[in-house]
Amino acid sequence: MRMLALLVMVLSFAAWSQHPSESSHDAVQVLDLERKIGEAIVAGDVAFFDRATADDFVMTHSDRWTTGGKPLLVDDKASFRKRIENRSYLSYDLDSVKIEMHGDIAITYGRYMASMRNTPPERTWFSVWFEKVYTKRNGQWFYLSHRTVRGANYGPDRASVSDK
Repeated sequence: MRMLALLVMVLSFAAWSQHPSESSHDAVQVLDLERKIGEAIVAGDVAFFDRATADDFVMTHSDRWTTGGKPLLVDDKASFRKRIENRSYLSYDLDSVKIEMHGDIAITYGRYMASMRNTPPERTWFSVWFEKVYTKRNGQWFYLSHRTVRGANYGPDRASVSDK
């Protein structure tokens, strides 16, 4: 019985030590910011995007870079801001998001599912696995970088892009 209790304690510590900062105040702030940025993208809230995004923001679309190719598209803050301003996104839902904290740098990774205006029926919905970087400057967290690591995966509905 004591062995079992010791094993449970060791496994619990091992699980906690893999992501000890997920429950930190900064981690909670970053994950909340990530959710609010998604809401701003859909709502066309460029004012929030401007406040939450670093001036040197970069967004790399498509996973072509993962095999040595050129990305489909790379946005800077101004070009992605136009997408928000034009309300290009109809929906943007986060899924399976995890976080790593490194002092004033936070890395999130996971998936989002989205739909966009004026797309062909076979591309109504898409999912993207991503890695994002946030930085804390003068006490405030900023969205710094987005890089697609898998996708986009397209389908006519949400169910068809579920690629877990």
